[in-house]
Amino acid sequence: MPDSEPDSTSNFLSQFSNQEDAGEHFSPSPEGFVRGRTKFVVVVGTVMSGLGKGIFASSLAKLLQDKGLVVAPMKMEGYLNIDSGTLNPYRHGEVFVLEDGLETDMDLGTYERILNQNLSRKNFITAGQIYTEILERERRGGYLGRDVQMIPHVTGAVKMKIRELAMSGPKGQQVDVVFVEVGGTAGDYENSFYIEALRELAFEEGDGSTCFVALTYIIEPAILGEQKSKAAQLGMKRLMEAGIQPHIIACRAKNPVTTKVMQKISMFSNVPSKRVFSLHDRESIYVIPDAMRATGLDREILSILGLHERVDTRAEDSARQSWSSFARRLSAVRDHRITIGISGKYAALRDAYASIEKAIEHCGVELGAQIESRWLDTSDVASAGSTAKLLEGCDAVIVPGGFGMRGVEGKIHCVEYARTHRLPFLGICLGFQMVVIEHARNVLGWKGANSTEFNASTSYPVISELPDQKRIEGIMGGTMRLGSQDVDIAPGSLASFLFGGAAVIRERFRHRYEVDPTFVARLVEGGLIFSGSHPQHPIMQVLELPVATHPYFIGAQFHPELISRPLSPHPMFMGLVAAAIARREPAFAQTAAGLRWVRSNSTASQPITRS
Repeated sequence: MPDSEPDSTSNFLSQFSNQEDAGEHFSPSPEGFVRGRTKFVVVVGTVMSGLGKGIFASSLAKLLQDKGLVVAPMKMEGYLNIDSGTLNPYRHGEVFVLEDGLETDMDLGTYERILNQNLSRKNFITAGQIYTEILERERRGGYLGRDVQMIPHVTGAVKMKIRELAMSGPKGQQVDVVFVEVGGTAGDYENSFYIEALRELAFEEGDGSTCFVALTYIIEPAILGEQKSKAAQLGMKRLMEAGIQPHIIACRAKNPVTTKVMQKISMFSNVPSKRVFSLHDRESIYVIPDAMRATGLDREILSILGLHERVDTRAEDSARQSWSSFARRLSAVRDHRITIGISGKYAALRDAYASIEKAIEHCGVELGAQIESRWLDTSDVASAGSTAKLLEGCDAVIVPGGFGMRGVEGKIHCVEYARTHRLPFLGICLGFQMVVIEHARNVLGWKGANSTEFNASTSYPVISELPDQKRIEGIMGGTMRLGSQDVDIAPGSLASFLFGGAAVIRERFRHRYEVDPTFVARLVEGGLIFSGSHPQHPIMQVLELPVATHPYFIGAQFHPELISRPLSPHPMFMGLVAAAIARREPAFAQTAAGLRWVRSNSTASQPITRS
C-alpha cells in the first residue's frame, strides 16, 4: 500500500539520521507545523468497549466547534485490517464510507452528523495502516540502517498522522483542536502503542497542550440496587499505569451517577471532583451536547487547554440556538405517527443500519412525526403471503444495501409488494438492484432475471459486474466503487423534485455491481424510469416509477443515508417519510410541512418544504 502523502513521507524520513550519536528522541512533524498552536483532546475508554466514546468525543468536539474553534476528529482502531470494508456488521456495526472513499467504522458517521463536516482518510487510522506503512518504508531502506522498533518508529508514525491532521484546517492552516478517540479500552494489547504515542505527544507538545479524557463505566447490579465504582477505579489504574493522568472523567451509566460514586472516582484518579461528570443514558444522542454544556464540561476543557481567548461568543450563541431548537423538537409531542419497515438481512443488529436509523430520525424531527422503525428479516420470506404478513401495518418500506445471497429473494418480494400495493418505497444500493430484478421478472416476464452476484449463469443478467466500468472508474478497494461521485438528474423527474430542481447532485457510493446497460432500454419500455445517471457513462444511479402510478417509489444506487444530517435531512428520506404520513393522513399532503404532491404525470415544481 503506497504512502498516501508523499510529501509528508519525505519530511518524515528527513527527520532520521544515521549518525550513531543522533540519540533516541524522535518526534516527527509535517512542514509548517507549529507546536503549541494546535491543542489535543484524547478520549480513552476503560472497563469495557461500546460505551459511546465516539458519541462523547463528537459531542464534546461540537461544543468547541460551536465556540468558533476549528476542530478535527480522529478515530484510532487497533485491528490489523487496513480499513473496515471487510468487517461483518454483526461484529462491528455498519461500514461508513467517507467522501474520499475510505471505508471506516460507524463512529465516523457520528462525527460527520454531529459536526456537520465531511471527513477523509486523515481522520481514521488502523494498526494495519500503520504497520503496513512502517514495513514498506523499511523495505525501501527508509530507516537508514536502523533497527525498526515500536518506540520510536511506530509511535513516531502515529504522532506524524496526528500532526498531519492538525494541518488540515482552512487553507492548510493548523486547526485549533484535534480530538483523538482510541478504540477499545486501556489495557488492550492492540491499542497500547496508540496510548504510548499519545503520552509522548503530550510530553513533546508541552504543558497545557493535551487534555486526556477517560470514559469509564459505573456498574449498577440489579441484585445490589446501587452503583459500584470498583471496576471504574481499576480501569483508571490501568490507564495511569500506562503513563496517562486523565484530566477529565466521564462516567457512563444507565442512571445519573451519584455524588458519592463520583467522589470515589475523583479520589482514586487524582482528578478534581468538578472534572468528574455523569454521562448517563439519554433519549437521543443529539441531546448530549446540550447536557454537556449544562454541566460546564466545555468550560473545563477550555481552561485545561488555555483556549478561552479563542472563543467567538457570537458564533456560539447562534450555533447553540440552532442546535437547541433541534434538540427541543426531539422531545416535543409529534403530530403524526407512522411505521417504516426496514427489510434486510442484518435486522437483528440495528447498528448494521445505524445511518439509516439516524436519517429517519432527522426526518421525523423535521416533519413532526413519531416514527417506529420496524426491523424486518427477509431471510425467510418466500411468498406473497409471508411478505404481506411481514409488511402488515407499515406505512412505508426501505430495502437497504448489503452483500451476499441470504435474504435477497425476500427483498425482491418486498419490492413487489410495495410496487403493487402503492406502499411508499425507498431502495438503497442492493435495494435499487432488487427493484431492477423485480421489474424484469414480474413486469417484463423475464423469470430468470437476476444479478450475476447471485447467479452467474442467469439468462437475464440485468445486474452485473462490467469490466468496462472497472476501467472507467479507477476504482479503489478492488472492484468497488467507493466515495462521492456526481449524479446527473433528469429534469421533470421525482428525483429532480426532491432535490429542488438540481441538475447534478453528489452522493456516496459503495457497490460493485451495476445495471447492465444492455437491458436499460427494455426496462424503460416496461415503465421503469432511470432518473439519475453517471455524467459520462451509461451507469444508472437513480430509478423511480411515475407518480401517476405510484405515490412514492424511488431507488438509489448510492447511499443517501450517509450524508443525512440532523439540521439538513436527506431529501430522499424526507420524501419517504412525507409520503408515509400522507398515506395514513391524506390531508397532510396539503400542509406546509409536507410535500406539495401532484399526483399526475408530472411532479410538483417545488421541493420539500421544511416545517
